[in-house]
Amino acid sequence: MRYVFIMKVVILQGGLEGRDTFEDYVSKTPISKLLYERAKKVLPAGVSYAIRHFEPYPFYTAKAKGCRLYDVDGNEYIDFWLGHTALILGHSPPAVVKAVKRQLEKGTHYGTAHELEIALAEQVAKMIPTAEMIRFTNSGTEANMYAVRLARAYTGRRKIAKFEGGWHGGYDALHKAVKPPFELPESAGLTPGALEDTLVLPFNDLEGVRKRLKGIEKEVAAIIIEPVLGAGGAIPAEKEFLKGLRELCDQHGILLIVDEVITGFRLAPGGVQQFFGVKPDITVLGKILGGGFPVGAFCGPAEIMERIDHTRYQRPNHSFHGGTFTANPVTMTAGLTTLKLLEDGELINRLNRLGDKIRQQIRDIFEAKGVDVQVTGAGSLFSVYFTREEVKDTNAAFRSDKKKLMEYHSRLLVNGIFFLPGHYGALCTAHRRAEIEKLFLETEDFAKGLKPSS
Repeated sequence: MRYVFIMKVVILQGGLEGRDTFEDYVSKTPISKLLYERAKKVLPAGVSYAIRHFEPYPFYTAKAKGCRLYDVDGNEYIDFWLGHTALILGHSPPAVVKAVKRQLEKGTHYGTAHELEIALAEQVAKMIPTAEMIRFTNSGTEANMYAVRLARAYTGRRKIAKFEGGWHGGYDALHKAVKPPFELPESAGLTPGALEDTLVLPFNDLEGVRKRLKGIEKEVAAIIIEPVLGAGGAIPAEKEFLKGLRELCDQHGILLIVDEVITGFRLAPGGVQQFFGVKPDITVLGKILGGGFPVGAFCGPAEIMERIDHTRYQRPNHSFHGGTFTANPVTMTAGLTTLKLLEDGELINRLNRLGDKIRQQIRDIFEAKGVDVQVTGAGSLFSVYFTREEVKDTNAAFRSDKKKLMEYHSRLLVNGIFFLPGHYGALCTAHRRAEIEKLFLETEDFAKGLKPSS
């Protein structure tokens, strides 16, 4: 089914542009419209996460299978958003569904220790070399919060450094400098006290990092980084930059926290240390680890992780971690099933090769029409920027033509291809040649209608 509506640009979210296209979208999604009217009465903005909203209203998904979403009005979409990139095996992969069904009969939540948490921790330790010990959380935000607390407890230092464009969830101390202008608060309700010990560093600029830390290195407990910026736009860190950052941390006794909530088990079975050749002190995980269920985790060498051990360290030297639903048996089951399928690297490597092809092909399509474009990403993550400027950080990403990007995503959406408007794309093992060729075909049709860059 083909649709005919176009999204306009709004600074923080997408929307429909033009009365005719607006009306056409509304005519094709009447049930979603009714659901949105209901939702606004009980959910702020009618959604459970701001980025899921676009004007006049989002479509509402009724079911999902493989790499496809089906909305309540019967429209079908090839999905490149994949549950915020969490679904590397696609929606409802048979092996995970089968395992979860078995576990549901045994119990949905125990609130006690159980063998599944040991099994998944052992699997993570088997795949990630530095992950000698692991603790599970319910989200990436929680995992980052506890990782920062652990770093402070272990080093005895207060300050934390993060990067411009880095997104580490809603934890107050890290909810800073996510998008330009970086000096503008990211949210109401953030107190100066919560942010005063958070330093902001330039991404992919080692000399800039040194300058901003000069004289205060011994006050910094940890530097936290996404190896591929998520909210910042699927922008990978340069290998030499990461290696230089590792050396800087070693020189000054700073812990390096790598936030792999998005990239964990997507770039390589062993994560950033296998893909980039850099070993973190603490690795933060999420998304793929849960096999489609809520999860987070942080892990590292025993020497660091043991500061969480309340039998070894008493208050106030113990770094607290906990949570009612931590190591939920359903999540542990889904995660363990997923990681065992990814362990040998065959599926991940296939997706990485496909990611390389997509980045190159999309670039070639636009350049053949004389359109300036940059395609960023790593592994099976990719993002398009309409600019001739090399995109190495979030500043460059925000200087690109956002209006053209929204037009591109809307053209894809009207033809049954879903990217969360304005965001990057991800691949899953359910994507086949037909879905990728459709992406290329629709991209080429869109490029034909653009004027060559001046």
